[in-house]
Amino acid sequence: MASTLAAHPLFRVQDEHLPTDARITAAYRRAKLLLTTYNLSATDIEHCSDRFWALFLDPVCCLDIAMFTVLAIHVNLAIGTLSRHLDGRSDLRPLVDELLRFDKVGLLLLTERGHGLDAFNIETTSTRQSDGSYILNTPREEASNDYTIFQVSKIALVMARLLENGQDLGCHYFIVPICNKKRMYQGVTSIRLPPRSGTTPLDFSITSFDHVRLPSTALISSTPDHISAPANPLAAWWDENWRIQLGSLLMPCPLIYGLKISAYIAGRYSMNRRITDRKGTAVPIFKYRTQQWPIVSAVTVVFVLDNWYRSVIREVRQPELDGSIRHAMAVVAKLSIIRHIQRIIPELAERCGAQANFMARIENDAKGAAIAEGDLLGLSIRLFPQLLLGRCTLDLPPAAESLLAQHAHGLIAENKVMLDRIVDHRSAKFDALILPQSQSVIEAIGHALAYSHAKKAKLSQAILDVYECAVMRQDAAWYSEIGIVRCEQRLREDRAVEAILPNVEVLLEELNVAAVVMAPIVSPEAWRLDRTSIDEDDRGGDKSIRSHL
Repeated sequence: MASTLAAHPLFRVQDEHLPTDARITAAYRRAKLLLTTYNLSATDIEHCSDRFWALFLDPVCCLDIAMFTVLAIHVNLAIGTLSRHLDGRSDLRPLVDELLRFDKVGLLLLTERGHGLDAFNIETTSTRQSDGSYILNTPREEASNDYTIFQVSKIALVMARLLENGQDLGCHYFIVPICNKKRMYQGVTSIRLPPRSGTTPLDFSITSFDHVRLPSTALISSTPDHISAPANPLAAWWDENWRIQLGSLLMPCPLIYGLKISAYIAGRYSMNRRITDRKGTAVPIFKYRTQQWPIVSAVTVVFVLDNWYRSVIREVRQPELDGSIRHAMAVVAKLSIIRHIQRIIPELAERCGAQANFMARIENDAKGAAIAEGDLLGLSIRLFPQLLLGRCTLDLPPAAESLLAQHAHGLIAENKVMLDRIVDHRSAKFDALILPQSQSVIEAIGHALAYSHAKKAKLSQAILDVYECAVMRQDAAWYSEIGIVRCEQRLREDRAVEAILPNVEVLLEELNVAAVVMAPIVSPEAWRLDRTSIDEDDRGGDKSIRSHL
């Protein structure tokens, strides 16, 4: 399925040649193609079936992050939120069927411009009227929502405070038609934002509502006529947003394949690119360690991360798993994987000189993924105190299993000692001394888990050794403190690289991304074909490019 989609004309277009609106149009058309290809049912989405994950793990998702964003919102958040109410709300079935066919695009408007991560304190209201209908209203500009509008029919699930007779009944989602293909609906205003520099463009906008009247069926609930104020508002809010934790786990999907493609491009380029040495002999630049390390480390890291990520997916799908543990696992995976990728891809891009278009784009798109479904820092500082205080427990591999496990246990112990000195976890000292460690400790936990799963999966020792060295680089001082001084760290790294070098070409092919790669720098033949196509496009002008869409 992946190779078939990679060969589809919609995915063989060089997006850089297209104007912004044509790229956005392509993103929506690609999203529809992917959704119809995998033919998901509402049950697939509700229970995150194999087919659900196969869609998001398709390698083509990394070729257009705007397309992936549309699908992550449309499938996971919009249809996912509606799916669990279908048994008790048969009236929702026609809408879900339209969304499954991509006849309408689903949005989820949760946070507001003035609140960001503080989405629990949103200000948008939906007031129940005497006839059972609702009035949806944005009270001030800061309460506007951030999402999209373009020339496709869209319907949004909008979170608002349900008010009745002056009483706040908590935050709930409401079904709100946003636009058809030609115009906005009455009372809905969207102001399109400029595209984020360097990223795959999408039609993000600021959306607000001016006393929009909604029918009684707009409230998303299995019992819409029997809503009362929740005893625990925060717990009720999380229950409404039950798809967010899955959304956090979805974010690494395209980036893992983005790293695979980046490693493949940099590796093939480095083996083909030649310079003349002092003897007058043309040698590949891959001969030099400064070129070898970024590629070797990228290849080994992505093998370890891909194996671990799929293990996490299997674990979070277990129905008996506690929701807090599921969310914690999603946070650890998202943070560890994205931070790895953010460090590696810029170095790979530099080793390709001025010819790293794909890597430049995926690097910038990774910054968006780091923010989406909860930004990495916010997720970390929410989870780490819970782990430190024993309110949430993750099964860490024993410290004796590996240096990376020893590192994770060591950082946790170090912060527990500091917590004992501070005593009050709500004090300014906790904020100053403990919270800034959140990301590094959560990431260390991820490293230990990834290594452990790789070992259990019997990945080669050569891969494990290079991965270990890549992680040690991130906290060299700690490893020096336990006796592995900096010189020894360099020697370990040299041994690891030497052991894996004979198998690099095989490992590059085992990434299984050659069919997806469009970068012309991977071989002289690809470069000549690309130059020919550019010359033809230049002669044909803009029409030649647009004909592919």
